Amino acid sequence: MKKINIKVLDSRLGKEFLFLKYATEGSAALDLIACLEKKLRLLSYQTVLLPTGIAIHIADANITAMILPRSGLGHKFGIVLGNLIGLLDSDYQGEVMVSLWNRSKKTYFIRPGDRIAQIVFVPIIRPEFNIVNNFTIKTDRGNKGFGHSGD
Repeated sequence: MKKINIKVLDSRLGKEFLFLKYATEGSAALDLIACLEKKLRLLSYQTVLLPTGIAIHIADANITAMILPRSGLGHKFGIVLGNLIGLLDSDYQGEVMVSLWNRSKKTYFIRPGDRIAQIVFVPIIRPEFNIVNNFTIKTDRGNKGFGHSGD
């Protein structure tokens, strides 16, 4: 089990607000919470940057954290990440912030403690590269581009 250092920046986490935990045994990600002081109005097509009340330091160059949208918010309300996917490098130590974008035509309200995104930790492969003039193994696809493998 890999241990990652986390700093709690908002004392409401674990008391008034949900603290990081896996919802089920099979959950891959942890929900991130909007650590707001009051309800926030997110207008149609507006983007805001929200605090989560935590800072992490992964401290292992072979691991990264990815911030992903919550599927229900995106599908039901059009609330997705402003940067589509967030990436936290292993040496980052600041507060985890979430950029939310309201891509719908309706105003959406975010309340303090709402689950706004999710964080997942994934391994990183940092390959070395060989410069070649041609690839020696031919594939059926070759260099055929977007949409070649099917719809």
